[in-house]
Amino acid sequence: MSFQRAVRPLVAAALITATLAGCAPIILGGAATGALVATDRRSVGAQTEDREIQVKAEANTANTLTADAVHVNVTVFNRRVLLTGEVPDDATKQRAVDIVKQISNVRGIVDELAIAPKSSFGSRSNDAWITSKVKANLINTKEISANVFKVVTERGDVYLMGLVSEEEGRIAANVASRIDGVQKVIKLYEYVKPEEAQRLSTEAQKNPAPAQGDDSNAATVTTTPIGNDTVTAKPLATPAPISDAPIKPGPSTRTGN
Repeated sequence: MSFQRAVRPLVAAALITATLAGCAPIILGGAATGALVATDRRSVGAQTEDREIQVKAEANTANTLTADAVHVNVTVFNRRVLLTGEVPDDATKQRAVDIVKQISNVRGIVDELAIAPKSSFGSRSNDAWITSKVKANLINTKEISANVFKVVTERGDVYLMGLVSEEEGRIAANVASRIDGVQKVIKLYEYVKPEEAQRLSTEAQKNPAPAQGDDSNAATVTTTPIGNDTVTAKPLATPAPISDAPIKPGPSTRTGN
């Protein structure tokens, strides 16, 4: 067994622990880097609402679904919810979606829950390792800012979220597709024009503090379409297929908590 394979579960476990503690370092060549400058392009209101949606969704799914057979991860970006993990059957899968649909201010849902046994600790540790490598490689890519991307890995599939230009999104997906162990890259971006992306980054540096938002929309559900892009960036490893999966906005009506 190579040194990297031996140490990977230990590092991944540390990443999981750090994330739960609210402080997740980025691993670069085995060393943790300091905190990055905040350049989140979401509005301060959207950042606050995202945290509220995530807390409610996690609590409601945990309290409603049978824990022994369910592993549901909730990721929220700009009031759009990504559900990943494993559930035992279609009924549980639909129930998880329905729970999120009842939360106020959710704009859209991407249902990526798999009907399968709960993933093992080893699988989740490997996912944490992949996420850390993707983030590290994004940091090392000069053409983009790693801070504007949210990275989620589930069973080797990497989901990328963010308010990005098409070129930024393409570069990040190509970088992620060449990480060892990545099975597929799914782009869940909201695209903005390059000048708008720059404006949002500039505004984010001026206004880093979160604030309450009051915009609201009802949730709609989309699933990831199957499709591959041609990858043409400098290869770091065998590229994984890349799928486009933009989240569609829902109707402008509020649902109850």
